[in-house]
Amino acid sequence: MIKPRRIGHATFETPDVERMIDYYTEVVGLVLAEREKDRAFLATKVGQLAIQINKAATERCTTLSFEVAPNSDFGALARELEKDGIKSELRNDSVPGIGPVLTFQDNKGTTIALFKEWSYLGKHLQHHGVGPLKLGHIAFVVEDPQKTAEFYANVLGFRVSDWIDDFFVFMRCNIDHHTVNFIRGSNVKLHHMAFELKDFIHLQNSCDLFGQKKIPIIWGPLRHGPGHNIATYHRNPDDQVIELFCELDQMIDEELGYFEPRPWHQDTPQRPKTWTAGKTNIWGPPPGPDFNRAEGAAGVARGGARN
Repeated sequence: MIKPRRIGHATFETPDVERMIDYYTEVVGLVLAEREKDRAFLATKVGQLAIQINKAATERCTTLSFEVAPNSDFGALARELEKDGIKSELRNDSVPGIGPVLTFQDNKGTTIALFKEWSYLGKHLQHHGVGPLKLGHIAFVVEDPQKTAEFYANVLGFRVSDWIDDFFVFMRCNIDHHTVNFIRGSNVKLHHMAFELKDFIHLQNSCDLFGQKKIPIIWGPLRHGPGHNIATYHRNPDDQVIELFCELDQMIDEELGYFEPRPWHQDTPQRPKTWTAGKTNIWGPPPGPDFNRAEGAAGVARGGARN
């Protein structure tokens, strides 16, 4: 079984590369590490690659990369994938700071790129905007969350952290509560992506930045139940939902099976469970209409998947 250690970077297609570079550098606070004619690579302020942008006719998320252990044998991993009927390819995508990658497609058609060699794209880079610590997680709308969760569990070794009823699943590959999540909907697409901030003051400062730049906050600030992170949501120029968060639950010891105790937990200890839709916020407002629109997800139809 493949066991990713962390999410690396996500690749997005967009009709307007320049506009998205401006958003990710001036608002999110990533740093433009390298620019080509139809591609751009953006890193966090500590130098980890977070976002790749490719020019295309429409917006979509095409690839997720995950780091595996440095002693991983890509040949052995390819054979493991073959046992599950999954074809893979070893290639070098010429991505800055990333060595060879083993690629394959998950059950919804997103390319998964596994890497074990990487380097910083410069440490403590100068940045504008919010300046997140890392890309935290990616959420997708899928037709069958249970089927997709089984793929990520059986093929990639992800563990389920929480469900909301039977339509929204949160999954982890390391100590963080979730690295991917999947919500039921009619059309496969990105639901949202999230960047981790240092603390609540960092999140507050990001809200002030949004006010200065007249970027509406479409949900939050609030504290979720699943993951217990404090979060805000806004939309980027490609109309994708972006979450900024801090204080996400962590499972330090898998054998103990509970998340690191925090004062705001409802259960003591807080273990993975199924939450009830409509009862998953600890505090904060419900999602605004601009969060709910056109998501095509079952949870949104029920008044907010994490409300």
